[in-house]
Amino acid sequence: MKDKLAKIKLLLLDVDGVLTDGTITYSDSGEQIKSFNSKDGLGLRLLMDAGIQVGIITGRKSKALEYRCKNLGILLLFEGIKDKSQVLEKIVLKTGIALMDIAFAGDDLIDLPVMKRVGVSFCVLDASLDVKKHCDIMINQNGGHGAVREICESILKAKGLWDKILNKYLS
Repeated sequence: MKDKLAKIKLLLLDVDGVLTDGTITYSDSGEQIKSFNSKDGLGLRLLMDAGIQVGIITGRKSKALEYRCKNLGILLLFEGIKDKSQVLEKIVLKTGIALMDIAFAGDDLIDLPVMKRVGVSFCVLDASLDVKKHCDIMINQNGGHGAVREICESILKAKGLWDKILNKYLS
């Protein structure tokens, strides 16, 4: 699996249950509120700084997610997507990155069609049982609690980039 991880050029992520813990909170005015993990954010920035693209494919639309993506510099954002596999074709055309060089992280049944088509599929620890059965790598963290950070580190380590990143912070 390390060889497949070393070839990854694009990491795609689901949001609810992967970038968040899956909780959906509404304010009295109907505004959707999401909480994101700062460690995940740093992991995504480190990945992008290393030249690996990051994108989002999610079934819901959320201003909070749009703000988070803007803050992190994530430009590939696909919201309100019911058939995530169809969007995958658009992403391949837009980026020129082959399916085998794409990783995807999901947690529920809606993610399975994409997970089956990409080079490496990740799932979080609290993913549904059927998703766990069909993912390549199960992460040791629950969604929204550092799972994305673990994914980012595993890709950077497989590419042999982690020690250089770590040394930058140690020197």
